[in-house]
Amino acid sequence: CPLQRTKLPTRVFASIQPVSGREFTGNEKTDKRQTPGTRGREIQVTGTAEVCYPADRASVRVSVGNSKESVNEVTNSVSRRLDYILQCLRQHGVKDEDTSVRRFLQREADVYLMDAEVVVTFSDFEKMETVCSILLEKLDKSVCVGAPRFYHSFSCVCVCSFRRRACVSAVENAQQKANDASQLLGQTLGPPQLITEEETRESKNEDEEDRGRGQATASISHLPFIPTITAVSRVSVSFSLRDGSRKKL
Repeated sequence: CPLQRTKLPTRVFASIQPVSGREFTGNEKTDKRQTPGTRGREIQVTGTAEVCYPADRASVRVSVGNSKESVNEVTNSVSRRLDYILQCLRQHGVKDEDTSVRRFLQREADVYLMDAEVVVTFSDFEKMETVCSILLEKLDKSVCVGAPRFYHSFSCVCVCSFRRRACVSAVENAQQKANDASQLLGQTLGPPQLITEEETRESKNEDEEDRGRGQATASISHLPFIPTITAVSRVSVSFSLRDGSRKKL
């Protein structure tokens, strides 16, 4: 499913503290536990990331119908257009498992009515637009092509995956900001000391009303509505700092 990342403003907090001047002899045991007085220099960064997932599937209904005085006439008339629709789908790479066909025959007085409907699932939206345009152009008023209905597939709608990707993006943003800040201070960014996810949330704009909320005076678009799932994560990361001018031993 398509992935969109949005970098939100990141707050940077730097705390540089001198290392304790205690000296140890060879017979003394070093206490490795850090206290506020013995903790090394570090930089703390709060980073936020937003990841958007538009719908990755679309369903389109294509219907044809006719009425004749005999069953054979109405069946042949509808079947010819139905065969053309299915042939057009195959020529554009639509698999048979992504299509379903329904037929309905009824009689009213001395007239036979037949309706047929093809429901097509697309994962390629450009291909969907091409197919719909061809059917409307070739079959004209004898075919009805419905507006596409967009939705998220089962493999795309896993909320846990959304949260993980948003969290990873937030950590990447925080690391980049921390690296820029450490260079500005003449330091070298060390390994992370602590990573805390302070907030995580997700939302889905399922209704078309969400698109126009807060925009009552704006013109309403007639384009098909595409639902989007958004995941947001905010993390706090602490990195150790090393003196950039210190030579490696």
